[in-house]
Amino acid sequence: QLLVMGANKKLNQEDIKQFVTADLVAKIATDSAELKKLKFNHAVTTLDNPLSIRAKRKDVARLLTELTARKKATKA
Repeated sequence: QLLVMGANKKLNQEDIKQFVTADLVAKIATDSAELKKLKFNHAVTTLDNPLSIRAKRKDVARLLTELTARKKATKA
């Protein structure tokens, strides 16, 4: 089940679980930077698809949730 919004593909939980932790941290950094860029561009001029901000924000949240779950699993 893939949801396509413009050029953005929604990350499934199964896709996220396949990431190595180092890749997960790198993906969070790049997606966060992209989100900041989208927000800035939207403030300056309107975006073609403003819903891409919402999709990117939710992707970052999914990635952070998985990272937090992994940290808790290693502590326990």
